[in-house]
Amino acid sequence: MRVSRIYTFLAVAIIAVSYTAAAAAARTPDAGTDTDIEAKVAKQLKKLPYYGVFDFIAFDVDGSTVTLYGKVYNGINKQNATAYVSKVEGVSEVVNNIELLPPSGFDDTIRRRTVSAFVNGGSIYRYLQGTNPSMRIIVDRGRITLEGVVNNRSDRNYAEILAKGVPGVFSVTNNLLVDEAR
Repeated sequence: MRVSRIYTFLAVAIIAVSYTAAAAAARTPDAGTDTDIEAKVAKQLKKLPYYGVFDFIAFDVDGSTVTLYGKVYNGINKQNATAYVSKVEGVSEVVNNIELLPPSGFDDTIRRRTVSAFVNGGSIYRYLQGTNPSMRIIVDRGRITLEGVVNNRSDRNYAEILAKGVPGVFSVTNNLLVDEAR
């Protein structure tokens, strides 16, 4: 009878230890999951000191490899993006496919005119304000690409209409996403 009590006690102890270990593992975040790495990479990119309204950087995570892509106006952002993302725990390789926009007085004029159109357009300008604006204006050889997030479909459409009205623009691509929960 005493032996059966010992076995019962051991069985209960083993079950308790297994349950406790499983519960602890469930509470501990896995630093290597794609979702966790994505959140950390996004946070690092927001820290880029010269990342402005004329830059757009996106990324894909595949295991421990992060691939950066997009277009930037300022070359330092391309270099800093790799350095900042390399610091993320769980990232072993960074592939930098970010394109540096060519210097162009013509494109600079379009950038100024587009911002001016958005300022004069009223409510759209709010998407360009702050240290990490939710809307990005990419100008490449006279072509505008709108990137980022706006609150509703009418703001998305209005931004495109304003951009198409800027003198000298050859085309406008509207990649703005609508997030009505904003």
